[in-house]
Amino acid sequence: MPLPPPDHARNIRLIGHSDQGGRPDALQVMVHRGYAYVAHPWSRGFSIVDVRDPKNPGATVYVPSPPNTWTIHLQTHDDLLLVIHARDLFADAAFAADEKVYYTRSVGETVGTAGGARTARNWSAGMAIYDIADPVAPRQIGFFPVEGVGIHRIWYVGGRYAYVSALLDGYTDYIFLVVDLADPTRPVEAGRWWIPGMHAAGGETPSWGEGRRYALHHAVVAGDTAYACWRDGGLTILDIADRAQPKLVTHRNWSPPFGGGTHSALPLPARDLLIVADEAVLDNEEDGRKHTFVFDIREPSNPVSIATLPTPDDADYPAKGGHFGPHNLHENRPGSFVSDTLVFATWQNAGIRVFDISDPYRPRETGALVPAAPERMVDARANRPQVIQSADLFVDANGIIYATDYNAGLSIMEYLG
Repeated sequence: MPLPPPDHARNIRLIGHSDQGGRPDALQVMVHRGYAYVAHPWSRGFSIVDVRDPKNPGATVYVPSPPNTWTIHLQTHDDLLLVIHARDLFADAAFAADEKVYYTRSVGETVGTAGGARTARNWSAGMAIYDIADPVAPRQIGFFPVEGVGIHRIWYVGGRYAYVSALLDGYTDYIFLVVDLADPTRPVEAGRWWIPGMHAAGGETPSWGEGRRYALHHAVVAGDTAYACWRDGGLTILDIADRAQPKLVTHRNWSPPFGGGTHSALPLPARDLLIVADEAVLDNEEDGRKHTFVFDIREPSNPVSIATLPTPDDADYPAKGGHFGPHNLHENRPGSFVSDTLVFATWQNAGIRVFDISDPYRPRETGALVPAAPERMVDARANRPQVIQSADLFVDANGIIYATDYNAGLSIMEYLG
C-alpha cells in the first residue's frame, strides 16, 4: 500500500507505516532487536510489530490485557519486557465524558481511593514482567502487584532497579516507587517518595487547591539522580543513591504562571543540561501555550531555565483541533540513538519535531513531519476531532524514528538533517 502523504515535512522523510495489525491506536513505543513494542490505550493490550525492514513492517503479534486494564506504557531491555497494569481510566464514565476531568482533578479523589478505602477491584494493578528472549512470544515470568489504581509509567534500562509512577490506595495521585528486580520473577518495592500533601490516608492535606493535579508522570534516572515530572506539580530532582530512601534535592514548579502538565524530562549529564516538556492536555490551547524548557543544572539544587524549544508555526495548529503542544521526548536510552545536541519530540497535532541545541541558549528546529490524519477513530472518548495526535517516539541506533498516534498507526521515518 502507498504511504499516507504527510501534511507537512521538512528534513524528515516518511519511509514506512503500520496499522499495527488493525489496532492503530498506540501510546508508548519501544524498538528492540528489530521489533516495535507498542502499547494500546483503547485496544487494550500491546502489539509487537516486525520492523527489521523499517520500510516494510511485517507481521504483528497482539497480546491482550486483562479485563478493564490499561497497559499503555512499557519498557524493554535485554530479555525483559516490563508492562504497566492499571485501571482503564478512559473507560470510566467520569473521564470518558470529559477528558478535562482526568487532567484537572486528583485521580485518587475522583475514583474514591485517596482516603485509603479498598474498593472491589475488577482490573489488574501493578507491573507485568515478560521474558522476550523470543521477541514475538513474550512469556510472563513475574508480576509486581500494587494496591490501588495501578502503575502509569516505568523507567528501566537494565540493572537491579526499575522506577515507576504508581497510584496506591491512600494517595491522591501517582507517586514515585523504586522496584527491586534482583529476582525478576519476584519483584519487591525498595523505596518510595511523594510530594508532601499527597498521602491523604496519612493525614496530609494538599496545598495546591482545586483544578490542579499533582501526580508523577514518570522519572528518568541518570546515575543516582531521578528527574521526576509531576504534572501541575512541576519538577523534582531526587537523590536516589539510597534506593530505600530517596531524598529531595530540589523542587521547582513554574505553574503558575505557566499552565502545568509537566510530563517528560531528558537529562544530558555530559553537558549539565536538562530538557523538560510540559504536556498540552486540553484542546485548542485551553490550558495555555505549553513549552519545552532547557535547564542549566550545573548546580543541581538550583536548576535555571535558559531557553525554550521553538513552538512550531508552519501552520495554524492552535486552530487545527485536538491538542497542540509537547508530549513526549526521545529519552536517549542505551542502545537507541543517543545525542547531547539533538532533541526528538512529539508535538501532538503538529507531529514530530527535531531540535538542535548545540547552542542551548538558542535552540532551533531542524526537522519536522506531520503525519496524515487518521483514517478512522479508535479513541473512545467523546467529541474527539479526527486529527493527528502524535503521542510517543523512539529513535533507533540507526537514526530511524518510530512515532505512535492515538488513532493513526505507527509512522516510521528518517531524519535527513
